[in-house]
Amino acid sequence: MGKIGIIGGSGLYRIEGIKNVKEIALNTPFGRPSDKFTVGSLEGKDVVFLPRHGRGHRINPSEVNYRANIYAMKKLGVDRIISVTACGSLREDLKPLDFVLPDQFVDRTNQARKMTFFEKGIVAHFSFAEPVCETLRQVIRKGIDDLGLKVHYGGTYLNMEGPAFSTRAESNLYRSWGMDLIGMTNMSEAKLAREAEICFATLASITDYDCWYKSEKPVTLEMVMDNLARNVENSKKIIKRVIRDIPETRGCPCVSAAEHAIVTDRKLIPAKVKKDLAPIIGKYLK
Repeated sequence: MGKIGIIGGSGLYRIEGIKNVKEIALNTPFGRPSDKFTVGSLEGKDVVFLPRHGRGHRINPSEVNYRANIYAMKKLGVDRIISVTACGSLREDLKPLDFVLPDQFVDRTNQARKMTFFEKGIVAHFSFAEPVCETLRQVIRKGIDDLGLKVHYGGTYLNMEGPAFSTRAESNLYRSWGMDLIGMTNMSEAKLAREAEICFATLASITDYDCWYKSEKPVTLEMVMDNLARNVENSKKIIKRVIRDIPETRGCPCVSAAEHAIVTDRKLIPAKVKKDLAPIIGKYLK
């Protein structure tokens, strides 16, 4: 069994209870990750933890080096990632302090975030119709149910740019499209995890109603941070409960996502690209 990766969102900068802790600093062909990785054992499973925004929340959503984060996770032996994210709700029944396990994403970023490892002489087209690993999502759902916390199964996460929150017009536009959640990070991680053949699932914790809900005050940082603190504690409980139920082996399509994705003639792939991508697709280049 590979290691279980945990990406901590806003407010989640460490997880108590990890044993045999080592801190590992890595560089990658795509630059430096957000912070050092905490590697150890949690509930009897090998885990790798990374705070997405860095400890002390130093990196805004548009500045996160998503490629370096996912690449380093892969290099450290991670084959499953639980991505914890704070988000806003675009539906009245998805309430602050609820959890959601989305199964779809829509990208509305506009600053050319790097969302692929395949460039500079190699092209690959991945299936992304189902962007979340259903097997992993079901395990997380069971764990949340066992804890008696409120969870909604399914939904579409709209990935906006940030770091500012939405205008009311934008919020209402996204609602008219049928979007369910709004956040600033997870689409990039999901795409890169698929390319790295890592199972990926989002654990979304709702902090606010964005700004469409007129019976509520417009979203403020104070409101978000208050709900965030409560969500973080529950997120830690969920992670500890879920990890013990993650199966030893994987039988999902994520395992071989890259097998038929690479379209470039192997003989034409530059040597440096082959070397850089060896942790991700080395088995397909032999």
